[in-house]
Amino acid sequence: KYGMKTVSEIMDTRDLPLFADIDILQVGSRNMHNTPLLKELGRQKKPVLLKRGHAATLDELLQAARYIEKEGNTNILLCERGVRTFMDETRFTLNLGSIPAIKEKSKYPLIVDPSHAAGKKEYVIPMAKGALAAGADGLILEIHPNPEKALSDSAQALTFKMFEEFIHSL
Repeated sequence: KYGMKTVSEIMDTRDLPLFADIDILQVGSRNMHNTPLLKELGRQKKPVLLKRGHAATLDELLQAARYIEKEGNTNILLCERGVRTFMDETRFTLNLGSIPAIKEKSKYPLIVDPSHAAGKKEYVIPMAKGALAAGADGLILEIHPNPEKALSDSAQALTFKMFEEFIHSL
C-alpha cells in the first residue's frame, strides 16, 4: 500500500526460497562470519544489508562484504549497530568514529541501528542524531504503536509520537 521495501534476516542458505517476496536480505550480526551464507547471498540479485558483529573489527565487516561482492552482488548496505564494551548503561556501544572510518574505507552505503545499540528508547534519538551528524546514510529505528506489548525489544522501541517528534527535529 505504501510502497515500502521489506527487509528480513536470513540465517541459513536453505531458507532462500522462503525469501522470494522480501526486497532486502539482512545478515544479522551473529551471521556476519557465516561464509557460506555470505557467498550464496553474493549470487543473489537482491540487496544485502550486512550488520557488523558485536565483536567484529571494521576490517572484518569489510571482509564480509567482500565475500558477497566476490560472488557478483555489489548491492550491499553496511550496518553499524554497536559493539560490545564494558559499558552497562547501553546494550552496545555505538562508536560514532566508526561511521566516517567505514565511509572512508568503503563505497557502500552505511546504515546505523541506534535502537540495538541503545537498548533503551530514551537513548535512541540522541544516538540517531549523532549517527546522522557523523555521516550515516540512513537509520534503522524500532518503532511500535505500543512498545510495552511488543513481542521483542520493547525497551528500545520508539512510540509513534517519539518517532514523529524525531523526524520533525531533523
